[in-house]
Amino acid sequence: MSIGRAWVLGATGQIGRVAVRALVEDGWEVTAASHGGGRDERWDGAVRTMALDRNEDGALAAALGDGCDVLVDLVAYGADHARQLTGLADRIGSAVVISSGAVYADDQGRGFDTHDEPDGAPRYPVPIPETQRTVPAGDTTYATRKVRLEQDLLAAGEALPVTLLRAGAIHGPHCRSPRELYFVKRVLDGRARRVLAFGGTSRFHPVHVSNLAELIRLSARRPGSRVLNAGDPQAPTVAEIGEAVDAVLGRRTENVLMAGAPGEDGVGATPWSGAHPIVYDLAAAERELGYRPVTGYVESLPETVAWLAGQLEGRDWTEAFPVLLRLYGKRLFDYAAEDAWLESYDRGA
Repeated sequence: MSIGRAWVLGATGQIGRVAVRALVEDGWEVTAASHGGGRDERWDGAVRTMALDRNEDGALAAALGDGCDVLVDLVAYGADHARQLTGLADRIGSAVVISSGAVYADDQGRGFDTHDEPDGAPRYPVPIPETQRTVPAGDTTYATRKVRLEQDLLAAGEALPVTLLRAGAIHGPHCRSPRELYFVKRVLDGRARRVLAFGGTSRFHPVHVSNLAELIRLSARRPGSRVLNAGDPQAPTVAEIGEAVDAVLGRRTENVLMAGAPGEDGVGATPWSGAHPIVYDLAAAERELGYRPVTGYVESLPETVAWLAGQLEGRDWTEAFPVLLRLYGKRLFDYAAEDAWLESYDRGA
């Protein structure tokens, strides 16, 4: 027997594929809406799919009909989407919306988009609580748009109870910008050594899609207006991540540790690199939702690595992951620059 009607926006994305499955298994009657209207092969046949462009005027309102008990929004950004959801508050029992840990600012007001510090990174408390200040709301960057979304949704109060999940570095299959590719591709290409800036100690708290789906499931069961951090039980260092990928692929790669920041050639920079750790406090999620992670980083890695290796078969990484290329550029795998740096390193220069 269904416990209620759930709507998922962005259902065929990385998070949505797992979230839909988690909600169905929990007893929800799920409508999976996405731009293309597709479905994941592992979804239950009872999942209703729908093609929907939420940015088309009136489209979401028309599709919702008489409403739902919970709406899970995985693709919301900025004031327009907040206005869209609050405008439908009379037809939405509660909402669960994905935000980002990128909203945080340090005590000096420096955030992810700030580059005026010599080492290029803000200094956050470890771990970062939800009470930590955020960057100002706005419409110019990813982080400022997420803050605007949060503030406008929370302002709805009891009219629309909303749980905002501030996700860490999301990982798992179907990621369009998989950070793990940095290590997987190097192993598959037979690279014997890898250069890691900041002594390989950088930490950027990850969250596996299964853990995010569990938080979504719990939030749907316990409606409320709140912001919660979303993360894995561990926040490994970048060196530990590289070693874990090696273990999955049965290889051993030497870590060459660079004492400071990457140079202008980008050697030593990874998608996790930062001078100071970014670790999220999960105590509030544990306390308010009874959150217990369903997997850890190392435990989840084999499936991710297998998926990444499959995506690379027969095509270049730039074709397989154009979003990753746009974010980091071809310097992510500039082996010529790495080899030149290593040659100088070996000479003691």
